[in-house]
Amino acid sequence: MASKDPPVCQIFSFQDSKTSPDPIFELPAHCLTPAASPIVIDNGSFQTRAGWASSASGLDSPQLLFRSVAARSRGAARSETQIGNDIPNLEPLRWLLKSQFDRNVVVNFEIQELILDYVFTHLGLSSEGCVEHPILMTEAPCNPLHCRQMMSELLFECYRVPFVSYGVDGLYSFYHNNNQRNLQPPHSGIILSSGYHCSHILPVIHGRFDAVNCKRVNVAGSQAASYLQRLLQLKYPGHLAAITLSRMEELLHEHSYTAVDYHEELEKWRCPEFYEREVHRMQLPFSGKVPGGSVSVEERQERRAQQLRRLQEINTRRREEKLQQDQERLDRLLAVQELLEDGLLDQFHKSLMELNMDSAEELQSYINKLQLAVEQGRLKLLQSDGADGKMEVSELEQHMEEGDGVGQMDSDFPEDPLSEKSASVVQPAFNMAEYHQLFVGTERLRCPEILFQPSLIGEDQMGLMETLQYVLARYTPEQQEAMVSNVFLTGGNMQYPGIKERVERELLALRPFQSHFKVTMATRPSLDAWYGARDWALEHPAAAGAEGWISRQDYEEKGGEYLSEHCTSNVFVPLKITKPVPARPAEPPLASQTPTGASAAVATVTSAPSSSTDAADITMVAS
Repeated sequence: MASKDPPVCQIFSFQDSKTSPDPIFELPAHCLTPAASPIVIDNGSFQTRAGWASSASGLDSPQLLFRSVAARSRGAARSETQIGNDIPNLEPLRWLLKSQFDRNVVVNFEIQELILDYVFTHLGLSSEGCVEHPILMTEAPCNPLHCRQMMSELLFECYRVPFVSYGVDGLYSFYHNNNQRNLQPPHSGIILSSGYHCSHILPVIHGRFDAVNCKRVNVAGSQAASYLQRLLQLKYPGHLAAITLSRMEELLHEHSYTAVDYHEELEKWRCPEFYEREVHRMQLPFSGKVPGGSVSVEERQERRAQQLRRLQEINTRRREEKLQQDQERLDRLLAVQELLEDGLLDQFHKSLMELNMDSAEELQSYINKLQLAVEQGRLKLLQSDGADGKMEVSELEQHMEEGDGVGQMDSDFPEDPLSEKSASVVQPAFNMAEYHQLFVGTERLRCPEILFQPSLIGEDQMGLMETLQYVLARYTPEQQEAMVSNVFLTGGNMQYPGIKERVERELLALRPFQSHFKVTMATRPSLDAWYGARDWALEHPAAAGAEGWISRQDYEEKGGEYLSEHCTSNVFVPLKITKPVPARPAEPPLASQTPTGASAAVATVTSAPSSSTDAADITMVAS
């Protein structure tokens, strides 16, 4: 029978890729004439993507891709702030990093202004005066009115842009992929979007986003990276500093996958052959130079001689201590024997009881043994003292090579059983490279699983598919059938291998028997939002009163929270504030105020309340 070949170990190295600063592009001439081309900014919580909405060659992809972070020391000048790719390595500055986001909502507009300055400068625009180009920017689903108001104020007041349009990144990706698949509008479907901080279920009915029934799950890529970091730091406490968040994000992007059946996949990992075949060994950087490896032969001999001398000194000290103990015990037994010779029988028997002996014969036997042991101990001491001056270094080296000085130990002393066991067992050679390896096994599927089971990290909320079932239950069967026929997956956290198959399997369990559904993955899950926004900007040019665009006049008249709705935007719900009618103070009696002799008629009319507000008392005075 042919022997099976051992499984091949999969050893990988961390890329630890360092970013290089973005170049400052020149402003293309065709972006100015015949009309100013819009600037498309996908303002993501993990990465910002910016470019021109132009069909010209070379401008059909985002020109800027950088992390949405800024690093500035406390008290440093604004010009000393590092943005995105200006930071080559995030880990040394991790404690300084700041983002404009709280989860997926922009709240820190000082950092947002720095990000926009970076975008406009590197696209070849001067942000000192005004930006004469329309801005199309993504925002979170159901973005709070205050956050949109602050963003509009920043764009219109600080940069004095002519037009602004807002849209949802998941809807832009849905719009772009539907156009690529040549689906006829209006489109219906349901979008599963997962980014860096949270995931969303976005229902679309007849080409319009149904914001009332959309849901958010606070589990996404950042939680998976933190969970993976915690697992590996508990598994390898000796490499805490090497298990950084950037490396965990690399592990998620390059080495993780989603299990179609989570529990069945875990059972496979119980098999040793499967484990050896599928485990990814991540090699950490290390120095192969072993401490003490460059010691010369003379130094090694001197160290062995010193070690042997120390062992001999230990043996001599033990012999002297044992000889002293035996001599003291012998003197005590001889003193007891003298009591018998002097005829002091009572004291003799009492001493025998203290020594736990029964008769004089037993006492005499112990005395003989101790006398022999004392004589042998003195002889060994004399022999060891004479051998110390005669032994040379070559003999010391020979003794060390034979048994590392163990043979010099006295046989009178009980030997340590642990030392015998350790000497008989062959110790394996220390492998420095293997010590600096991280064995990433079940962690490859456990971390992406939190998207479907947030309870793995202690989150008390529904998973993505349970939330999807909850959203679908709010529609009629006909609407459900239309939406599940176009289930769309997008977002940077949806790029795990096997996630489409997992969603299909979960939908098969959720939907009624023999019902039909279709799951589609975005062509470029992390970039299709930018491409969809560019396509929308090209098909809907910016103009006053155009659908989806907010002009400066709209901003001044309707406020910063105003949103011009379109097929990929949020739903504008204006905030209505009911101002209560102030109560008038009570007036003094009119009789004292009318002149004498004048006839005064006082009529009081109480108006019935026409709404839920308090009734207003109106007093009319006729003279």
